[in-house]
Amino acid sequence: MSWDALEKAGSDLVRRFGPSALHTVIGDASDGWPRDAILRVTPGAEILLDALESVDRSVGLAYLTGLATGYAQRAAEVSVETVWSGPGSHHVPVRATAAVLADIVSEAHHELILMTYSARPHRPLSDALFSAVSRGAAVTVVVETLQGAGSALSGDEPYQAFTGVPGIELWHWPTSQRTEPGAKMHAKLAVADRRFLLVTSANLTQSGVGKNIEAGLLIRGGVAPVRAAEHVDALRSNGTLTRLN
Repeated sequence: MSWDALEKAGSDLVRRFGPSALHTVIGDASDGWPRDAILRVTPGAEILLDALESVDRSVGLAYLTGLATGYAQRAAEVSVETVWSGPGSHHVPVRATAAVLADIVSEAHHELILMTYSARPHRPLSDALFSAVSRGAAVTVVVETLQGAGSALSGDEPYQAFTGVPGIELWHWPTSQRTEPGAKMHAKLAVADRRFLLVTSANLTQSGVGKNIEAGLLIRGGVAPVRAAEHVDALRSNGTLTRLN
């Protein structure tokens, strides 16, 4: 083990659980808690504790405190920019939906959540999703179904746009869970590692990301990406959303 290993272990813990988890481990270790007690409070900190044991403990804890503080400050910094599909403007520079979506997928190293009403196979997105799964990201896609959409959608089931990428979890909102007649799963968003959030009117189709005039917001940092992912987690946990076989 080395200082590089300590930095990597601390950074990995932050990416998975946030800066507060690293602060908790630092505080518990500083108070002399035994390893088992620390892991009961913060499961998943094994590699970090191993790395900490390989360096001077007091210096290592001070180093990790600085690392956690830096990540917390970065998480508190929020940027918001508009994202558009369709015709561009020479006078007002804007980012294209297709490019932003590709960036968000490329940023996902641990978790990626996509929600879309309609979807059609789109090779650039499929390739990006395959790369995300290959590097270990847990990819969840929530889509509408033909049954749920009624007569508003036709053709292939939207989820079939993603079946060519092994490892993706497909979810939907069953009609049995919809309390209002005609309710639709109409959300369109992408969340990467709970740090990047794209909310857009664009469906995950070639028309949606590149042809139609669609608008959205890209949010980096802050609590919005975290809350969006937590809401999807809650909808899955309480049975509102269920797995597609």
